[in-house]
Amino acid sequence: MEGLILLFLVVVVMVFVVPAVALAKASRASRAIEELKQRLLLLEARLHREDVPSQRPEIATKSEPPAPIIPPISMPPPLPATLIPPPMPETKPITPVEEVQMETAPPPLRTIDWEQFMGAKMFAWIGGFALFLGVAFFVKYSFEHNLIPPELRVAIGFLIGIALVIGGVALKRKENVVTAQTLCATGILILYAVTFACRSFYHFPFFGLIPTFALMSLITAAAFLLAVRMDALVVAILGIAGGFLTPVLLSTGQDNPFGLFGYIALLDIGLLAVARRKEWGSLPILGAVGTVLMQVTWVGNFFLQGHYFAGNKTLIPMAVFLGFEILFLVAALTTGRAGKLDTAISGAALAVGAFAMLWAFYFFSFTTIGSRPVLLLSYLFLVDVALLGLCIAKRYFACLIPIVGIAAFIFLGLWTNDYLTAHNLYIALGAYFVFALLHSSLPIVMQRLGKATPPWSVHLFPAATLLLVLLPIFKLATPSFLVWPLVLCVDVIALLAAAMTGMLAAVAIVLVLTLVALGAWMLQIPAALTGFSSSLFLLAGFSIFFVAAAAWISRRLLQYEPGERGNIFGEFAAPANFAVQLPALAATLPFLLLVMATLRLPLANPSPVFGLALLLVVLLLGLSKIFSLDLLACVALGSTILLEHAWHFAHFKKEDAGIPVLWYLGFTAVFTIFPFIFHRQFARKSTVWASAALAAPLHFYLVYDVVRTMHPNSGMLGLVPAAFAVPSLIGLATLLQLTPKDSPARNAQLALFGGATLFFITLIFPIQFDRQWITLGWALEGAALCWLFHRVPHPGLRMAGMALLLISFARLVFNPAVLEYHTRAATPIFNWYLYTYGIVAICLFVAARLLAPPRNLVLNKNAPPLLNSFGAILAFVLLNIEIADYFTKPGAYELTFHFSGNFARDMSYSIAWALFALLLLIVGIRKRNKAARYASLALLGFVLLKLFFHDLSQLQQLYRIAALIIVAIVAILASFLYQRFLGQTEKPGTQ
Repeated sequence: MEGLILLFLVVVVMVFVVPAVALAKASRASRAIEELKQRLLLLEARLHREDVPSQRPEIATKSEPPAPIIPPISMPPPLPATLIPPPMPETKPITPVEEVQMETAPPPLRTIDWEQFMGAKMFAWIGGFALFLGVAFFVKYSFEHNLIPPELRVAIGFLIGIALVIGGVALKRKENVVTAQTLCATGILILYAVTFACRSFYHFPFFGLIPTFALMSLITAAAFLLAVRMDALVVAILGIAGGFLTPVLLSTGQDNPFGLFGYIALLDIGLLAVARRKEWGSLPILGAVGTVLMQVTWVGNFFLQGHYFAGNKTLIPMAVFLGFEILFLVAALTTGRAGKLDTAISGAALAVGAFAMLWAFYFFSFTTIGSRPVLLLSYLFLVDVALLGLCIAKRYFACLIPIVGIAAFIFLGLWTNDYLTAHNLYIALGAYFVFALLHSSLPIVMQRLGKATPPWSVHLFPAATLLLVLLPIFKLATPSFLVWPLVLCVDVIALLAAAMTGMLAAVAIVLVLTLVALGAWMLQIPAALTGFSSSLFLLAGFSIFFVAAAAWISRRLLQYEPGERGNIFGEFAAPANFAVQLPALAATLPFLLLVMATLRLPLANPSPVFGLALLLVVLLLGLSKIFSLDLLACVALGSTILLEHAWHFAHFKKEDAGIPVLWYLGFTAVFTIFPFIFHRQFARKSTVWASAALAAPLHFYLVYDVVRTMHPNSGMLGLVPAAFAVPSLIGLATLLQLTPKDSPARNAQLALFGGATLFFITLIFPIQFDRQWITLGWALEGAALCWLFHRVPHPGLRMAGMALLLISFARLVFNPAVLEYHTRAATPIFNWYLYTYGIVAICLFVAARLLAPPRNLVLNKNAPPLLNSFGAILAFVLLNIEIADYFTKPGAYELTFHFSGNFARDMSYSIAWALFALLLLIVGIRKRNKAARYASLALLGFVLLKLFFHDLSQLQQLYRIAALIIVAIVAILASFLYQRFLGQTEKPGTQ
C-alpha cells in the first residue's frame, strides 16, 4: 500500500507540478531576456544619435570661408571653383539608427539552461518534496508503531511546517529564491497534512468541523500570501498540489462530503484569488482539474455506498456539483479585463460546468432519480443556465451555445423516452417550455444586450422543442390538450426571434414541425371521429397564425427590389423567392393535413373539411389582396382541388350527391368572382386571373361526374360543359369592357378566359357526341384559338390551337379505327368521310392563313407550311377514301383499298391522283411555293409510272388509248403552266 501511495505521488509531481513549474520559469526567463534586448537596443540607438553630428562636417571637402567685404559699386568677383561644395547626390550620409528596421530581424532562438534548471531548481524542488514525503512517511511509521504520542506527533508536525516556512521567508534573497520557495512550499504541505490528520485520523476534540476548516483556511491563505509576496508561482502550484493531495493521503475511508468539498471550495477560492492577484493563468486550470478529480473520486467511492441515489441524499451531490459550477462562474464573470487570465478562468468554469452537465446524465441512469422529474430537471436547467450565462458573457464562447443546447435536448429526449408517463406529462411540458424559453430566446437576449451574434444553429432550438413535443404525442395513448398552448408559445418565440434577428428560415422549419405534430395528433383520431372537431379547430388556428405570419414577414421584413418577382421554385436563399415560398408553404401544408385526414377517416359528409378549406381559401385570397401576394390565389386553388378530388374518389356516393356538388360549385364561384370584385387592384396583373379562369375547368370533372352518376341515361350531358362555358364567356366579355387597352396583362387575361370558354365548347363534342365528332370539335376549336390569337396575341392560344389541330390530323390519318366507325352508306361521295376529313382539312388551311407572318413562328418554327402540308395530306387521304368507299359494297364495315383487279377503280385512282397533282401544281405556282410544286411533280411522276407499268398492261386497246390521252392532257397542261408562269427567273420572294 505504501508503494502505491508513493508511486501515485511521484506521478502527480511529474505530471502536474514539474512541467508547470518548468514552463513558468522558462516563461519568466524569456521575458527577462526580451527586456534586456530592448534595453540594449535603446542604448545603442542613443549612442548612435550622439555620434552623428560630429561626423557630418566630414562630408564637405572644405569648410566655407568667411564672406569678403564687397563695395556696393563694384561687382563681386566670381567664387573660386574650389569653394563650391560638391553636389549633394555624391554625399553618403550616415543612416540614423532609428531608420534601421531592427524588428525585421528574426529573434534568436529561446534556449533553456538545463544545467542551471536541473542543478539549481529541479534538485531543490525534488529535495523539498522528498522532505515532505519523508516527514509524511515518518509520521505514518510512528502512527503504526506508536513511537510518539499523538499529541506530540501533531506538535512536531506543526513545528516543522512553521519552521520550514519561516526559513524560506528568511532566505528570501536573489541568489536563494528557489531554495526559499521550496522550503515555503514544503512547510505549507506539512501544515496541510498535520491539520487534516488532527481532524480525520486522531479526532482531537479541539479539531471540530469549524476549527479545522478555520485552520485549513488560514494555511491556505498563508500559502497564497507567501506566493504573492515572494512572486513564486511554484509555491502556489505546490500549495495547490498539497491541498488536493491531503484528503487522498490521509483518507480514513469515512464519507464526509460536507467537510471534503467545503475544504475543496476554500482551496478553489484561495487559488482563484491568487490567480487574479498575480495573473497566473495556470492556477484556475489546475484548480478545475483538481476539483473534477475529487468529484470523480468521491462519486466512485461513496455515491453507491452512501445511497445518494435515494431520498433527499441526492440533493447533496447535486448541490456540490452545482455549487462548484457557480463558484467558477462567479470568478469568470467578475474578472475585470480580457486577457490570458480571463480566458483561463473562463475555461476552468466551462470545464467544471461541462462536468456538472455530465453528472446529470449520470443521475439519469438511476431509476430512483429519473422518476423524480422536478428534482432532476431542475438540476439540469440550473446547470444549463450557468453554462449559457458563461457563453453569453464571454464572446469567445458564443460558438458553444449550440453544444450546450444540444446536450440539454438530448437529456430531455432520453428522459422523455424512458420516464414519461401520463402522471408527469405536465412536468414534461413545463420542462419543454423552459428549454424553449432558455434557448429559443437567446438570439433576442443577446441582441438586446449587445453581445456577440450567436451561431445560426441557435435558431433551430424552437424546432428542437417541437421535436420534444412530438414524443408525448407518439408515446402516450391520450396526450393532453395542453400540448398545443406550449406549441403556440414556441411558435411565437420562434417568430419573434426570427423577426428580430433576420433568420427567417427558422420560421419555415417551425411551421413544418408544428403541422407534423398536428398530423401525428390527427392520426390518433379513431374511426368514431372522437376529437375530430377539436383537431379541425387546432388546425384552423395554427393555419391562420402561420399564414398571416408568413404573409407579414414576406411583406414587412424581407428586403428586395420592389419590381423583383419571386419564383416559387427558385433558390431558397433569394429574398424575393422566399417572400413567395414561405406563404405558399404555410398555405399548402394545412391542406395536406386535411387531405390526410380525408383519406384516413370515414367522412361521409365533407362539410367539416370543406368548411375549413373555405375558411383557408378566404384567408389566402384576402392576404393576396392585402399584401399583393398574387401566387396565394393559385396555391389556394390547387390545394382546394387536391382536397376535393381526394374526398370525391374516397367517399363520394350517389345517395349523398347534393352536398358535394354544392361545395364544388361554391368553390368555383369564389375563385371566379374574386378578381372581378377587386378589378381595379388586379387590372394589371395576371396570376389572380389565372386562378379565376382555371377554377371552372378544374372543377368541371367533379361536377360532371356527379351529374353523370345521378343521371346516367339523360342523353344531354353535353349541357354540362355548355353551362360551364357561360360564366367563362361572361368573364371574357366583362374583361373586354373593364380592362384598359394599355394594360400589360390584358392579353393574358383575355387569353385565359377565352381559352376556358373554348375548352368547354370543345368538351361539348366528345361528351354529347362520339367518334368523328370528337375530332371535328377539336379541329374547330384549334382553328378558333388561332383566330382568337389574331385578336388576343397571347402565345399560349397559338400553341394550344396548333396542338389541337395536330391531334385532329393524327387521329384521322394514323388511327385505322376511324374507318370502322360506321357502315358503308348507300350514298357515295356525300358521306360522313367527306365532312369529317374535309372540315378538318379546311381548319388546317384556315389556321395556316390565320398564322401568316408575322404570327407564323411557333417554337421558332414556321407554322403555315406545316399546316398547309397536313391539310394537303388530309385532302389526299380523303380522295383515296372516297374512291375506296365508292367501290365498297353497301353495308360493309371495312373499306377495301385495292389497286388492281378492277379497271374502273384503278383508272379512278390514276386520274384522281393526276388531277390532284395538277391542282397542287397550280397552287404551288399561284403561291410560288416550291414544296407544293415538287410534291405535285413527284405525285405526277408516280402516276405516269403507275400508268405505264401497271394500268396499260391490264387495259384493252380502246381504254388504253383513252387513258394515254387523259394523262397526256394532264402532263401537257402541267408543262404549259410551267412554261407560262415559271419560264422566267423566279422573283426573290419565291419560297
